[in-house]
Amino acid sequence: MDATERFTELVRRPPDEVPLDETALLIAKHAHPDLDLSGPLGELDQLADVVPGATAEDVAGALFGERGLAGNTVDYADPRNSYLDDVLARRLGIPISLSVVMIEVGRRVGVPIYGVGMPGHFLVQPAGELDVWFDPFHGGQRLDEAGCRELYEQMRLEPPFSVDLLRAVDTRRILSRMLANLQQTFMRRDPASLAWAARLRLRIPELLPGERRQLAGLLGGVGRFLEAADELEGVATELEGDDAEQVTRDAAALRSRAN
Repeated sequence: MDATERFTELVRRPPDEVPLDETALLIAKHAHPDLDLSGPLGELDQLADVVPGATAEDVAGALFGERGLAGNTVDYADPRNSYLDDVLARRLGIPISLSVVMIEVGRRVGVPIYGVGMPGHFLVQPAGELDVWFDPFHGGQRLDEAGCRELYEQMRLEPPFSVDLLRAVDTRRILSRMLANLQQTFMRRDPASLAWAARLRLRIPELLPGERRQLAGLLGGVGRFLEAADELEGVATELEGDDAEQVTRDAAALRSRAN
């Protein structure tokens, strides 16, 4: 089974049965076709072996202290920051990829840790600790709600901060956000890779029609006209009225370009 088929199979499992470590590595395998997943999976096991206790603080201290994982503040947009194998090898990442490491090492040592999809800066939260978050990008810093608010407000984003922005997200949402980050990077650095990133994101269930329409547009923009048309025709079945008619016309236009 190739990497796309395996990714598709895994993300269509019930949400709590989607393996974050393997699916994140399958994203990386699209950039590194010769990647043997057993290597970085073993590295995660080895990182778990050095965690000295059974708390999230222990996990953060081992990863971002002793083992030296850190946020890449020099070249944040480097795609290697989103490939889990590279993150483990280089000890550099962005908030979401470093969070994946902390989540997966925590799972291995019996410390449940959830991803928190705060806009602009991904965080993690230990299970059962309602006012505790960790920032893997900044050395595994422990935060309370006020600290999260300060971090968010420094980015000058909309909407205004509220605790609702600190909700835990499931594995599918983590993977979708990782791929969205790669899309942004590829638009600037490697447009040829946009197709596989968009294709993988489209394999994730429960994407909104608007998201699927945007991703189909990316596929069409890199010459994958029939693939984009197929996706748009699927979107049209979920819409009504003028919206459905417009998406159907867009799909037909893409098909004509393929001929």
